[in-house]
Amino acid sequence: MSETLRVGTRASTLATAQSRQIAERLEAATGRRTELVPVKTEGDLSRAPLTSFGGQGVFISALRDALLDGTIDIAVHSLKDLPTTPDPRIALPAIPVREDPRDVLVARDGLTLGELPVGAVVGTGSPRREAQLNALGLGVTVTGIRGNVDTRIRKVRDGDVDGVVLARAGMIRIGRADEATEVLDPLQMLPAPGQGALACECRADDPATYALLHEHLDDGATRAAVTAERSLLAHLEAGCSAPVGALADVALGDDGDELWLRAVVGAVSGAPTIRMSATGTPGDAAGLGERLAAEMLAEGATSLIEEVAR
Repeated sequence: MSETLRVGTRASTLATAQSRQIAERLEAATGRRTELVPVKTEGDLSRAPLTSFGGQGVFISALRDALLDGTIDIAVHSLKDLPTTPDPRIALPAIPVREDPRDVLVARDGLTLGELPVGAVVGTGSPRREAQLNALGLGVTVTGIRGNVDTRIRKVRDGDVDGVVLARAGMIRIGRADEATEVLDPLQMLPAPGQGALACECRADDPATYALLHEHLDDGATRAAVTAERSLLAHLEAGCSAPVGALADVALGDDGDELWLRAVVGAVSGAPTIRMSATGTPGDAAGLGERLAAEMLAEGATSLIEEVAR
């Protein structure tokens, strides 16, 4: 571990804001200097739909390469972008307190989702969002878009689309949360597994950086929640671009902390979705996700996931 902690980040406004927040927290907690190191990823360089990449690691592989070759000491990712299969060369010592995981709508004229007229065009690059929008039966037309937050919102301002659906966490982190015209209830739109959470990675053979990140940044409740969500995703054998939404929460129950997991598997064709929930304990977060995935597979989730792959 070098004297100055080199924090790798994608170059986008949102990624830089996320990484800067982590760097500032480390400086405040440890007194160590930090330096942001921008790294370009395949997902940033290509305008192709995310589904064309297979949905695994499109935004993280270059950052991990920089970590492994010693260019950076810490890689900061949106946790929802991480592949569910671990890399033994890389450790995940810190998952900080999660930001609001919900989705938001940014629409013309301050409209909410229910106020958009039949035929209104809503932009999203996410099959998960598309499937859930179609399942609501509001008669909106969903169109695929790519680009950063500013690019997507500009499409609304320019009249290219009537609205776009974005992650609220990202809007908060770049100081634009007040531009949302509606925060979507998870009963309408479950977020992507891990949405709103950040992942701070280091090399597996760097115990000093591991200990520093884990001690000062890791949040146990957030880790339990996203572990359950990502376990469900893994056992559904679905990538991060699959039409799968999941949200787990830790709450105080009669016998201590309980972990409640809700999940949905949809179909962009508008076919009926599979929506289920289960409860367990934070200590069995991975098992909870696995069990709920098995129940959803028994109800036919595989065919809905494969629809996007085709």
